[in-house]
Formats: sequence, C-alpha cells, structure tokens
Amino acid sequence: MTLNPEITIIGGGLIGLLTAKEFVQAGCQVTLIDKSLAGQESSWAGGGILLPLYPWRQASAISTLVMESIKHYPDLAQELFASTELDPEWMACGMLICKNPDIDLARAWCKQHNIPSHAADPGFFEDLNTQTINPLWLPTIAQIRNPRLLKTLKTFLLRHKVQFIENCEISDCHIKNGAIASLTTSQGKLQVNQLIISAGAWTRHLLQRLFSIQLLPEISPVKGQMLLFDAQPDTLSHMILEGNHYLIPRRDGKILAGSSVEHSQFDKSTNHQARDQLFSFATELFPTLKNYPVINHWAGLRPGTDQGVPYIDRHPEIKNLSINAGHFRNGLVMAPASAKLLADLVLARPPSINPEPYKL
Repeated sequence: MTLNPEITIIGGGLIGLLTAKEFVQAGCQVTLIDKSLAGQESSWAGGGILLPLYPWRQASAISTLVMESIKHYPDLAQELFASTELDPEWMACGMLICKNPDIDLARAWCKQHNIPSHAADPGFFEDLNTQTINPLWLPTIAQIRNPRLLKTLKTFLLRHKVQFIENCEISDCHIKNGAIASLTTSQGKLQVNQLIISAGAWTRHLLQRLFSIQLLPEISPVKGQMLLFDAQPDTLSHMILEGNHYLIPRRDGKILAGSSVEHSQFDKSTNHQARDQLFSFATELFPTLKNYPVINHWAGLRPGTDQGVPYIDRHPEIKNLSINAGHFRNGLVMAPASAKLLADLVLARPPSINPEPYKL
C-alpha cells in the first residue's frame, strides 16, 4: 500500500461516508478504512426516521444538527439518485405520535423549528389499538431507506475516486512531532495527512488502543434490535411512534418495528426476548400485522453518549486527528450537518453552526 491521501477516514458508516463526500466535494483525495464492509453496522441497522424520537425532550445541540440536516435531505437524495441511478427512497410520509403528555413542549418545539403539527384526527386510529394522550400528527416528517442510502453513497464515492480499504484491521500508528505520520494495517502501511475517526460505537476503543491520549470521548455500545414484517403496499401509509417504539412503512409495503435499547457491550446477537417484545408491540398496536410474517430480525450497535450529543472536533492533543462520532440513536438524522461541520473544522472554513456543543 503506497497511498498518501489528504484525508483518511476510519469508519465506513453513514457519518464516515458523508464526511468523505464533504471532503471529496472540497477537492480532497480521500481514503476510507473499515474493519468490515462499509455501511454494515448501526447505519444499516437503523430505521431511517428523519426526526429524533420526541426531539423536544433532547438537548438543543441535537436539534441544531437535526434541523440543519433535514432541510438538506431531499436535495441529497435527489443528487445521489441523479448520479448513481440508485434510489435511497427519501419519502415524506409523516409521523403519528400517539402519546404526548408534554404536548405544550412538543408544540412549542415544532413552532420554534417550523415543523407543521396538528392534533391527530380520530380517523388515524381506526385500525390501531392504543390509548392516546394528546395525539400529534407531523405531516412533513420524512424517512429514508438507510441500507439503500448507504449503497447509493458508496457508489457515489467510488465514482468520485474515493479509495475504500475494507476488511482492514489497524494495528498501530506512528506519531512524529505531535502528528500522526502513518498507520500500520492488515493491508500494509498507510501514510496520513489528516485522520478522522468515525468508527461509531468502536471509536473510544480504537482511540484507546492506538493513541496515548488523555482526552477520550465517552462513547459506549448500545444494542438495538428490529423486526421486519412482509406486509403489502399501502398496509400502512405513515410512521407511528407509540411510547419508545415505532412502526415504519417502506415504499414496497414492508414494515419495520423497532427498537430495543440494550447495554450489552459489543454483542450484536439477537434474542427471543426482544423479538417477542417487538412482535407484541407491533401486533397489539396494529393488529393487521398479525396477517403478515416476520421475515427479518437483526441488531446493531449504536454509539451511545450520555445525552446523545456527538463529538465533532479536532483533537487537542494530536495535530491531525479529528473525531466525528457518538450520535447514539440519531446518526442518520444528524449526519449531513455533522459531516459538514467536521469538514469545516478540518479545512478551516467558517462553520455553518456553532461547534462549541460538540467539542471533546
């Protein structure tokens, strides 16, 4: 391996891929390294809702990234489709939230961020089995089919000459004069100019192993399990949030039910207990689903942080090391703005949003 890219990114999830896209479009040569195949971890495993669950209950730093990101998603999906002829299936299907005990807070957040919201009409509940509390209908909330988005992004980046080094383990790094000079990998040595760690749940572990640094991000793995029902098109027309679980209808009719929240270290195995809980939630809330089989059950590891606020920062101890990780449950909906902010910092561009809340 003789590459000497301007930008080296470790981690091929959505954050890493969109970060690579930002640098490519700034004219940089980019290499992306992944320990397996790009786009196969939590980015693939998530549901694709382009809104945090109950965003009014979360830190304002999350809303800042969310609102900056969701306004760009329609154009991003169109750009990727035009370039690759692969459809990431962005779809503004709307979201029904069944229980809102903090309805005043919800309405105030929606008003502040110009998110249309309405009291949900009784017609929404004709096929549902739920006891509503101030039900809320958000008609403009969109989703994107994350496995297809990842495939589309990878295709886009390959066409723009990004070098992918997959199934690659990093064993060591060489630091000279306070900066990373090279990485030793299972596929040879790689020279480094700027290194970005976007390794999701593995970010802290990787930093601890490779660098003698004091300042480490507080990121830990949080498992989430999902089910997929083989429903027919138009079985469900919009997303539904009930408590901490949700249903997401895809364009082809299939319906996702998610998700669990489990602190289980780096264990991605599925289990019958979570499957039964998700199946009961889905079929009790929407009894029509009893007519359709479950055709997939999987798990992913989210990069959990205390409040769900990611770390997007240049590392103060190593000159050419940056981090873009720790997005917890909202990596998809914060990704475009997170990628742009990181690129702004590395390229010394004026940042479009205040970077202070995301510092190490």
